[in-house]
Amino acid sequence: MRIGRAIAVVVGIVVLVAVVFTGYALLTVTHSGDESLAQPAGAGTPPDLTAQMARGEYLTRAADCAACHTVPGGAAYAGGVPFKLPFGTIYSSNITADKETGIGGWSDDDFVRALHAGVDKDGRPLYPAFPYASYTALSRDDILAIKAYLFSLPVVHAPAPANDLSFPFNQRWAISLWNAVFLKKERFQPVPGKSEAWNRGAYLATALGHCGECHTPRNAAFAMKHGEALAGAELEGWKAYNITSDKEHGIGAWSDQELIDYFSKGHAAGRGTASGPMGEVVEYSLQYLTPSDLTALVAYLREVKPQQGGVPEHAPLAATALPTSASLGEQLFVGACAGCHLDSGQGRQTDYAALTGLRSVRDPHATNLTQVILHGTQLDVSGQRIFMPSFGRAYSDAEIAALSNYVVGHFGGQQGTLSASEVAKRRITK
Repeated sequence: MRIGRAIAVVVGIVVLVAVVFTGYALLTVTHSGDESLAQPAGAGTPPDLTAQMARGEYLTRAADCAACHTVPGGAAYAGGVPFKLPFGTIYSSNITADKETGIGGWSDDDFVRALHAGVDKDGRPLYPAFPYASYTALSRDDILAIKAYLFSLPVVHAPAPANDLSFPFNQRWAISLWNAVFLKKERFQPVPGKSEAWNRGAYLATALGHCGECHTPRNAAFAMKHGEALAGAELEGWKAYNITSDKEHGIGAWSDQELIDYFSKGHAAGRGTASGPMGEVVEYSLQYLTPSDLTALVAYLREVKPQQGGVPEHAPLAATALPTSASLGEQLFVGACAGCHLDSGQGRQTDYAALTGLRSVRDPHATNLTQVILHGTQLDVSGQRIFMPSFGRAYSDAEIAALSNYVVGHFGGQQGTLSASEVAKRRITK
């Protein structure tokens, strides 16, 4: 789910409404982009796509639609996933072909308009938990291929619960104001002079995969800061790390194979294991990309403008001595964690349990580490399930803070700063 993005953009809408009501701007919705343009280079499916895989299915997976429109254990694409915000709850819509509760009555133009302009069949603005600010760059052909695939699936009658938002967040018309300023309704166009692989990777990352929605910081109105593309952000209680080409703070020091392993398997030895929202991206989307598309994605990321910021790849050791005695954190680790992770951090039975080399253990705030301890994690990839149980109910806030700080100190060489009060706040972000 993209709860953090929804919070950010909806709050930004309120900022814009305030500007409008004080007389600073008169905004009108404009339309741009020629829908008659031929399918641009970079769009479509890769030439090495296996014959038995439907084009629409591949694009639907690449666009990561299942993550937001499928409740765990529920019918595929039937919606109902809750986006719990501080000011209420939004539920994702049913995008199966049911005519009453889904999109069965939508024409091709209706569906294209939803992804390009962020409005539903009746022209009402869609809430920006739906990443149409990125999908607007998709080609019409690709959008219609996605629609054809969705219409081929079993029809599910599943009305979504009514959204429960407080005023003024329940005023859909206000979203049009935000769109008028920040939504650039432009289709992806290849960059002259760049390779075919780079342009394909750019299309995958910016339009289909919409990586920037999570990994790009946002401005005062909570629109993406395109000048800081992919420099890292925090949402849903998780850090979406810097994935620019910077060698210290981004992924510039990763090898091509490490990046491909992370995207396709959810794990790169000595670099990290995908969990939380990124685990969903790997599970529902990235693991299904073809080798040529994985290579293209890496080619694009290699040339993203380097940006500093966030947890560095090789953080300096703490200036003060780290505790070596049998602290509470160490006792908890030995009793509950060492059996799978080992005291060396190398992991037992599976490489996914390794703790050495991870950005999450070099973060003094232990942001992602604490989320995994609190809520557990699971990843279905390549026919196997990677699973870690939740310890949120077993341990108090003080115990989880102590455990997190111990792991950060023992495996990351950092002085952990996590407090029990901060753990209490993080419990409610899931």
